[in-house]
Amino acid sequence: MPELPEVETVRRGLEPVLVGARLGRVRQNRPDLRFPFPERFVERLEGAGVERIDRRAKYLLAALSTGETWVTHLGMTGRFTVDGEQLGEFEEAAPIAGKHEHMSLCALRDGTATRIGFADARRFGFMGLIATDRIEAHPWFAGLGPEPLGNGFSGAHLAEAFAGKKQNVKVSLLDQRIVAGLGNIYVCEALYRARISPLVAAGKVSRPRLERLAVVVREVLGDAIAAGGSTLRDFAGADGNAGYFQHRFDVYGREGQPCLAEGCTGVVKRIVQGGRSTFFCPSCQKR
Repeated sequence: MPELPEVETVRRGLEPVLVGARLGRVRQNRPDLRFPFPERFVERLEGAGVERIDRRAKYLLAALSTGETWVTHLGMTGRFTVDGEQLGEFEEAAPIAGKHEHMSLCALRDGTATRIGFADARRFGFMGLIATDRIEAHPWFAGLGPEPLGNGFSGAHLAEAFAGKKQNVKVSLLDQRIVAGLGNIYVCEALYRARISPLVAAGKVSRPRLERLAVVVREVLGDAIAAGGSTLRDFAGADGNAGYFQHRFDVYGREGQPCLAEGCTGVVKRIVQGGRSTFFCPSCQKR
């Protein structure tokens, strides 16, 4: 599933096309994705102006002039196209036209129309229309923790959230109530850079190490966004090109390979925690 850097990359690609435009010629090609489309979806989008595009966790939020926000979750394979150029693609070939394109619209600005489509081969994505002033109270967003790139995320926040917590730090960081949007890949990478073992109980990590972890989380996400995200199977950025951060993974997907840290003779190990693969260096990452 696309993680925060991938969703942020798509947001940045859509922003210059949609913000300030009016939505026209909306087409809905099926009644549902993962969930049903909102009632009167086409009618509520057509004619609306797009005021801004935000991201909350792994959701895209387009605030409309109607007082509603058009919310999109990409799921595993959701992709936008702009004038036929893919905003999300597969390493493995997957059709984006025909039955796999489930909605489309035109962004109208200064007498020109830009066609935007949304395709989702597996239909795990979904869309909603929510009153803008009620977003934070909606079940999709209520209870989400702070954004890892926002001011609310810090070592102090982690110390408070982890206090007395016996669950390991890796799974704890994936808890969206603690921090919103962090996914498996970037948690593995951040714990490696911070030299923290994924096996240690969250409540046992010292305050100085949590301060370092918060900084490293920001660095890893920033590096991934700058690289256009990570393409594993189904992601590409707003220009249709695959992200390149996967070529700079320190541990993720490197089971059995030498640790990249200078002077370390350790080998990257893979274990399963909370049903997800964890990659780490037992020599570098101490409890």
